[in-house]
Amino acid sequence: MQKHWDVMRSDDNGETWNEISGNLPSDFGFPIAVHAHDPETIYVVPITSDSEHYPPGGQLRVYRSRTGGNDWEPLSSGLPQADCYVNVLRDAMAVDLLDHCGVYFGTTGGQVYASRDAGDSWIPIVRDLPRVLSVEAQTLP
Repeated sequence: MQKHWDVMRSDDNGETWNEISGNLPSDFGFPIAVHAHDPETIYVVPITSDSEHYPPGGQLRVYRSRTGGNDWEPLSSGLPQADCYVNVLRDAMAVDLLDHCGVYFGTTGGQVYASRDAGDSWIPIVRDLPRVLSVEAQTLP
């Protein structure tokens, strides 16, 4: 679960929660997604704070944990790394069900980014939209 402050995890169907914000650059943000085939792999996009709704340092990065939130790695290949002041809203991140698990997110700047390799690299697949409020990934038969 991601709330305004802290990234949390429950291993008992929501009876108890543990903070897993760990080495994230900020514990504030909105979107969170779980890998379709590996529940220990989690993606978040932190933002600076409740009053500064943009990525820390103006660098757009998705953070991935492959350890259920025990540690996080920044994923930035193909994402803007300077002067990026967009936000990723709560419902604007999704994963698909393909074998390699695609990850997608949209920004308040009107871009949609996709990763076909579980977050290792990103490409913009749509630009110049209005603010992206929601992203949904569907796998067609």
